[in-house]
Amino acid sequence: MALPANDNRGATPAATDRIRSLNDRFRRSFVGGHVVETAGVVALPEGERIALLLEVRRDTCFEVSNDPYSEHDFGAVEVGGVRFFWSIDAYDRNLVGRSPDPSDPSVTVRVLTIMRADEY
Repeated sequence: MALPANDNRGATPAATDRIRSLNDRFRRSFVGGHVVETAGVVALPEGERIALLLEVRRDTCFEVSNDPYSEHDFGAVEVGGVRFFWSIDAYDRNLVGRSPDPSDPSVTVRVLTIMRADEY
C-alpha cells in the first residue's frame, strides 16, 4: 500500500488546527488509527522498542523544516543512539487512498508509521 501524500495546502486555518489536534491525540495515545512498525523497529530488543514508542508519544519538536503545514504529522526521535522517523498519513475509510478530508474523523483513518532513519 503506497502512502498518500499529506497535501492540505488548501486547508483552512480551522481545518489545519483540527488536523493537528487529531494527529497529536492519535500520536500520544495510539488510539483512533493504526500503528505500523517497520522490520527495523520490530527487530529491536523489547526494552528499546518500548522506549522508542514512548519517545514517539512524547515528541513535541515541530519546526518549519519538519512540519511545514503545522499538522504535526512527522517527527524524528533518537533512542539508544539510533535515529528514528515517525509519520502520520490520513487515508480514506477503506485504506485505499488519501482521506477526502483529514480534519473529519468520520471519513479518515490515521496510520502512524515508525521506522529507523536508515530504512527511509
